[in-house]
Formats: sequence, structure tokens, C-alpha cells
Amino acid sequence: MRLMHPAANLPAACSVEVAVDFDSSIQSLGALEAAAYRLIGTATCQVDRAGDRYVCRLVSSNSQKGAVLGSNDLKERFLNLVADENLRARVAERTEGVRNVVLALAFGALAVNKNDAG
Repeated sequence: MRLMHPAANLPAACSVEVAVDFDSSIQSLGALEAAAYRLIGTATCQVDRAGDRYVCRLVSSNSQKGAVLGSNDLKERFLNLVADENLRARVAERTEGVRNVVLALAFGALAVNKNDAG
């Protein structure tokens, strides 16, 4: 029986760990969880509550997708994602009334069309 040679020599696993903390009275847990979700494939994120702080432990390790992000790059990417999620939440809150009117008009028109057809 012939032995097969390895297809590639895999580098030793290396990882980068970063902790980022937020004041829980200012930062929502939902935005942190959404940002953590968007890091899937790049890093893992564990969010813990420590008193009045949320502590996010980020770990980036080498994967099939490419190189490990450095600690500063990982922190910057996470902070950008958190800022984006905060903005999304703010826009959703401010436009809720308009969205509800648009949905009411759209579904109201569907109800009227259904009644006309029957």
C-alpha cells in the first residue's frame, strides 16, 4: 500500500485575542451581538457583562480564508461594525412611523384588490 503525502504543510495555528469594553448604559447588547455575528468567519466574539460594562473578547485565528487580523485591525473592524449596528438601530427607530404607513398602504391596497376580485 502506498502512503499518501500531505497536500500541504499547514502552518501552526496562531491567534490574536483582543478585549474591548463598553459602558452598558450607553451601548446596547443587541448592537454588540449583531457586530459579533458579522465577524463570523473572521473571528469569534464572547460578550460578558462585568458590572456596568460589556466586555467583548475577540479571537481571530488563521482559517482557510486568509491571514489572521492583527489586534489593532481586529479591534478597529469590530468597532466599525458596532458603530454600523448602532446607526442601523437609530435609523430604524426614526423611520418606524414611515415604514408602518408604507406597509399599511401596501397591505391595505392588497386587501382592497382582493375584495374587488371576489
